[in-house]
Amino acid sequence: MVKDNMKILVTGAAGFIGSNLCRYLLNDCSHSVVAVDSLTYAGNLASLDDLRSDDRFIFVAASICHEDAMKGIFETQQPDAVMHLAAESHVDRSIDGPDEFIQTNIVGTYKLLQISRNYFESLEASRKEVFRFHHISTDEVYGSLEPDAPAFSEKTPYDPHSPYSASKAASDHLVRAWCDTYGLPVVLTNCSNNYGPYQFPEKLIPVVILKAIRGEPIPVYGKGENIRDWLYVRDHVRALELVLTKGHVGETYNIGGDNEQRNIDLVNMVCKILDEVSPPIQNGLSIDSYSELITFVKDRPGHDMRYAIDASKIKQGLGWAPEEDFASGFRKTISWYLENEAWWKEILSGNYQLSRQGLSPTGESS
Repeated sequence: MVKDNMKILVTGAAGFIGSNLCRYLLNDCSHSVVAVDSLTYAGNLASLDDLRSDDRFIFVAASICHEDAMKGIFETQQPDAVMHLAAESHVDRSIDGPDEFIQTNIVGTYKLLQISRNYFESLEASRKEVFRFHHISTDEVYGSLEPDAPAFSEKTPYDPHSPYSASKAASDHLVRAWCDTYGLPVVLTNCSNNYGPYQFPEKLIPVVILKAIRGEPIPVYGKGENIRDWLYVRDHVRALELVLTKGHVGETYNIGGDNEQRNIDLVNMVCKILDEVSPPIQNGLSIDSYSELITFVKDRPGHDMRYAIDASKIKQGLGWAPEEDFASGFRKTISWYLENEAWWKEILSGNYQLSRQGLSPTGESS
């Protein structure tokens, strides 16, 4: 049985979901966190600044592809569980350069599984009962849905269409194989599109917010008719911790926000909220609404039409449900970006990368 107050190794900890997860594990659950991140372009130490004075938190700069570094972290930190989020995750980047996605998402996951397996097998019996390897994945592994088709369930066959989703599908299969073949105690989750604080400004929601307040064209692929199920990141990390501590070994749980929206409707809604809370005139813009900045651009290759999650299993089995609805989560997100200008300006300028100077890529603590 998984215990309370665990020491949890979180990979990809300086990313969007990873940083929010670390914050939740420490502040809401009283766990200890060993935060691991290789600090590629989307890893930002500033997203962890408020946690680094907590003596239950340690950050280690290391890549999951670097076996010696990761072995050293397991040996010195002796985690009770692993929550594996480290991944290349941007679909457009996977189309332009799939190699990094193969290396990190597939090879890196394989190496982490092998290290975790060897570590698990070395544990005494009581600690083996506690240990879990939680693999965090995406709904994109399931492919694309027609408008009236049932939402993705845990039994939906995989049908990935991009290098990103194919690499995540491969990693999912590896995790299940290490459970079935070697007895590694794993749990898996597949989530819908996340949004919220600390999201790197290349994804749709921060792109819309930041381009709007700077008076730049807001790009929308195709006609904006693609549909996504939007999940507020705090609702997601609540579910992740619940699956880690209460989920059944070998099981997969889908996590969704009950919040399907066409991209164009979502963008218009964000613009409408921005019109209310930060009118264009306050930002020196001579327009009546930010929606005037919407610009339709050529659709990307292999753009799936619809994603939707059936989260019945986690709701009925573990008692989870999203707390944020369509309006409340996006209002909180917009307010966060407006109130944390220094955070995103450092990213847009590239200065955030200076924070990684002096950190060893082979596993030295900051």
